[in-house]
Amino acid sequence: MTRPKLARLAASLLALTLAVGLAACGGTNDDLANQYKQGGNNNGYISGDGSVQEIAVADRGATVQFSGTAVDGSTITSADYADKVLVLNFWYAQCGPCRAEAPTLESAYQAVKPAGADFLGVNIYDGPEGASAFDEKYGISYPSLLAKDDADLKLAFASWTPLQSVPITLVLDKQGRVAARFIGRVESESILKTIINDVVSENP
Repeated sequence: MTRPKLARLAASLLALTLAVGLAACGGTNDDLANQYKQGGNNNGYISGDGSVQEIAVADRGATVQFSGTAVDGSTITSADYADKVLVLNFWYAQCGPCRAEAPTLESAYQAVKPAGADFLGVNIYDGPEGASAFDEKYGISYPSLLAKDDADLKLAFASWTPLQSVPITLVLDKQGRVAARFIGRVESESILKTIINDVVSENP
């Protein structure tokens, strides 16, 4: 093979390698960011792809700190869940996948509560009446924060939750760091419980 042909082959292989590398760098975060920039339909709802992202202990970021007003008017902060695994579910009442996953979340909550895990909803759109009606209809027993008019609360989760892309569910470890993220409807209670129990069993 002549040198010009070898050079062209090498250039082609380099271009292919770069393309594969760039594709590998793109993922769920990029897809969500693109959807977020483009806007969505159905009152701002953008459907996630149902994927689950688990994050190794060494790769987890900073502690997620938040404070907000719950549906019942009380104040709930991240400090209330110190040293506990916390599952955060972002939702609103007219979101179809949020309604579909509600029984799954409540069932998982009841199953993992004895192990020391807790659940907290973050309602991104409704007022207290709408959120309360949802909880009553679907038998949700864990509390939810109201984020619609709370810029600080939204900002606290901005790194992990483009809030136009609900439902999103985060599993925080005992240090308050994101250990796993469900993008889109949680369809498998078994997978959710397994991840929660794995995080509960981690050594601090």
